[in-house]
Amino acid sequence: MYAFLLSTAVIFVAELGDKSQLMAMTFATRYRARDVLIGLSAATAIVHLASVGIGYAIGDAFGDYQGAIEIGAGIAFLGFALWTLRGDELTEEDERKAAGATGRAILVVGVFFFLAELGDKTMLATITLATQEGWFGTWLGSTLGMVAADALAIGVGAVLGRQLPEKVITYGAAALFALFGLALIASGAGWI
Repeated sequence: MYAFLLSTAVIFVAELGDKSQLMAMTFATRYRARDVLIGLSAATAIVHLASVGIGYAIGDAFGDYQGAIEIGAGIAFLGFALWTLRGDELTEEDERKAAGATGRAILVVGVFFFLAELGDKTMLATITLATQEGWFGTWLGSTLGMVAADALAIGVGAVLGRQLPEKVITYGAAALFALFGLALIASGAGWI
């Protein structure tokens, strides 16, 4: 249960202001919100299942080095904070691809989200969490956290057709990443 709750919160925060959240808003202006939600949920479940598999294998292989892994994960979360501050924008090419997509909406959205998430910070955060926590709870939680954040974007995109206030989201998400990172470092070093 702890893995589920932790990964839900961390991935929800990681997804705020992310390129895939901007994609969700863009798709919601073109397709039905239900279709966008189904497509991104399927893609997210697949990518995050692979992510927890990678993280679980790494965690088992290096079980005697959990303190060092926690410190490394904490440093990674500090990097995610900086990455979030740097920003992640939807380029004109991404918008053009989303607007020009034809075919079944669910398939189009699913493929775009799958490709967008490969190597993204939410995938890396899920791998990092899975090295420390149970894979199943991490998978369910990370999937739910991302779908919830993107559902928020879909709602905004469908209703308002605009982006959320980026500065508030960016600074809030970066601060939470930094707090998670510092807590992991402190735990790995044995300070807490």
